[in-house]
Amino acid sequence: MAVLENHVLYYRPTCPYCVKVLSALDSLELSVQQRNVSADQGAADDLLGAGGKLQVPCLVIDGKAMYESSDIIAYLRTQA
Repeated sequence: MAVLENHVLYYRPTCPYCVKVLSALDSLELSVQQRNVSADQGAADDLLGAGGKLQVPCLVIDGKAMYESSDIIAYLRTQA
């Protein structure tokens, strides 16, 4: 499994779009740091600081926030 450094995925386990991104990570055999904003207030605060909103899924790449599951999955496919 390839590890993508400087990538952080902010998610909620009950969010269907987040589940879609997590499934894509598994199928593409990619690994990124994952932070559950429902269980970790610090993660929620970091997400707000990184992207200015609490929308998930959010993939932060080198400090830049990417939203929308379809955009995130398209990006991940380029990294596989």
